[in-house]
Amino acid sequence: LLGSDAAGLSPSTVVRLKETWKQEWAEWSKRSLADKEYVYLWADGVYFNIRLEDPNNRKQCILVLMGATSEGKKELIAINDGYRESEQSWKELLLEAKDRGLTTEPKCATGDGALGFWAALAKVYPTTRWQRCWVHKTVNVLNKMPKALHPKAKAMLHDIWMAETKADANKAFDLFVSIFQAKYTKAIECLAKDREVLLTFYDFPAEHWIHLRTTNPIESM
Repeated sequence: LLGSDAAGLSPSTVVRLKETWKQEWAEWSKRSLADKEYVYLWADGVYFNIRLEDPNNRKQCILVLMGATSEGKKELIAINDGYRESEQSWKELLLEAKDRGLTTEPKCATGDGALGFWAALAKVYPTTRWQRCWVHKTVNVLNKMPKALHPKAKAMLHDIWMAETKADANKAFDLFVSIFQAKYTKAIECLAKDREVLLTFYDFPAEHWIHLRTTNPIESM
């Protein structure tokens, strides 16, 4: 990982580095947010393919919360461990952020289908609007359709959330439903139940759509 010149990287050095990073993370996690105001939020639970010795920890994930300031700067707000993206785990993270000064409610939050986050968000920031991630939703819909149809269905879903206007998006949405609803009811149910929150981003400035439609800001980070 570090090359042949990384001399002296002994087990004791790694332990010492871990303790330093742990302390730095603890300090960062308690920093004041009183001077921060985020217009948009992105939330996601990140899972890692690591083997945890304690069976009770195998359902854990890392909860990540990012925000965009009114100047357009994206910043990490919080990173913490959670239990299967539960409502309680997300609520604790959001309440901690609010307690540290993040009192102004964001205009919109983007996340996947994890119900825990949305339930927690409604309690902590009740006026923040919801935007479901199109990347996650596309995967969920395609999983309920034959693989042979994936290219066509994916292209049609892409036409919805890449439409130039909300009216065009609704037209493309109706077309997708009309074509596939007879044979693939579960796929249509998966898509249609979140129609309103999938198109929330159209109510915000057009130059922001590319950022609001997905949780890619977190994925790329």
